[in-house]
Amino acid sequence: MRKILLATAATACLTLTACNPGGGGSGSKPSAAHPAGGQPSATAPTPVGTPGNGSATPSSDTGAGQASLALGVPSRTVGTKLVGILEITPTTVVYTKEGDGTTSRFGTFAVITTKDASLTANAADEEPAGANGTKGGWRWIAANGQSVAEGNGTAYKVLVTGYSGVGKIEPGTYQMRSEVFDLTPEQAKGGGTLVYTDATKSENRWTIPPTDSGPQVADVKKRLAS
Repeated sequence: MRKILLATAATACLTLTACNPGGGGSGSKPSAAHPAGGQPSATAPTPVGTPGNGSATPSSDTGAGQASLALGVPSRTVGTKLVGILEITPTTVVYTKEGDGTTSRFGTFAVITTKDASLTANAADEEPAGANGTKGGWRWIAANGQSVAEGNGTAYKVLVTGYSGVGKIEPGTYQMRSEVFDLTPEQAKGGGTLVYTDATKSENRWTIPPTDSGPQVADVKKRLAS
């Protein structure tokens, strides 16, 4: 279903000038013609805990049959309520025990920044976790298969200034956002897999390195310490 939606939106985009990239922040501007990462197979996501109330023993997810992209590689997905097309690029990961004046409940925060770009003539937004009974949004899959919801533990208290974009992203623009997970030493060991589930219940996956990585590491650390 998602492939059909992506193809339909791309075709409609060819006749609409609003599809051309415009302003929306510093850095390179998104383009509908920019190559994206491979599309993961469409499978139902694994249930996860409620953000802000996650435990140290979340559900299991082996991730069988799902292709994972590298950190920094973009992937295209449909927007919430099947409106618009988003290109999501995880850019940086930072591991820390404390951030934004908050201490990790389970031992380590994994802070991941993303660049979300709207590629079609309709404004688009990410699918929120648990919206309309779906299991959308972000989660972390540990090396041992445990699944952790974004914002679990005390992660929901951490705000990364400058990476806190919210709301619909207008056509041709992008926002910098961040996802924060509160992990036990075992869940953080060896890195993990970042998973985003869209409105069609299809998954996008990225392999996250076990150490601080990406072009914004220094900036993210500075903002977390302020």
